[in-house]
Amino acid sequence: MIELKNINCSFDKRVILENISLDIPTNLTILGANGSGKSTLAKCISSLEDYTGDISINAKDIQELSLSEKAKLITYIPAKLNIYDSYITVEEFVLLGRFAYKKSFFDYSTKDKKITQETLLFLKIEHLKSSSVSSLSSGEQQLVLIAQALAAQSKIIIFDEPTANLDPHNSKIIAQHIKGLQEYHQVILITHDLHLASFVNTPVLFIKEKQAHYYENNFFDDENLKELYGVVFNSLVVQYD
Repeated sequence: MIELKNINCSFDKRVILENISLDIPTNLTILGANGSGKSTLAKCISSLEDYTGDISINAKDIQELSLSEKAKLITYIPAKLNIYDSYITVEEFVLLGRFAYKKSFFDYSTKDKKITQETLLFLKIEHLKSSSVSSLSSGEQQLVLIAQALAAQSKIIIFDEPTANLDPHNSKIIAQHIKGLQEYHQVILITHDLHLASFVNTPVLFIKEKQAHYYENNFFDDENLKELYGVVFNSLVVQYD
């Protein structure tokens, strides 16, 4: 259970989020216009953004958790992979997901390496393990980001615009993985893709004018979408299956 109480966040003296209070007991999709604060909220939950108020996970204040505890609890996956080591291989990058479990001054354990290999196999990217991450396509890099998150075995995984840079084929692959992960992890999805949002079929948090509006169901009603987006919709058709 993720609990937010009176969350406020500003950037460069501009208020982004104001007095957000919300309980997130299960999977969630966060929607809203560009600049509405979707990613900001996700980064606050991940403790990657400064905020005022209280955020707790399973009744524990995230500010009181160690970096290792946070890493084991929650993983934030950005829309695009930033590579700081152009030579790092896929296998090495995914293994970094086990860093929170690694003992200081020791190599990664046999268990860490086994989990890495199993994750590569699960996502069907084991054939890429010796390739440099920087040489991969956008779709492959997104799978590698997911692999690192799975290797970390975090209870909560946040996807920030996971299909933003992908073609329809790779978007379908990522969408299916995200939906499958919902069975074993608490997944929070940030997206502009309403087809993807409808496909994953979770409650929706819509952020507008610094406020968050929670929809348990019926979000994708054409009239509701028209009111929120100011655009006429004629029934979403989802074909990710």
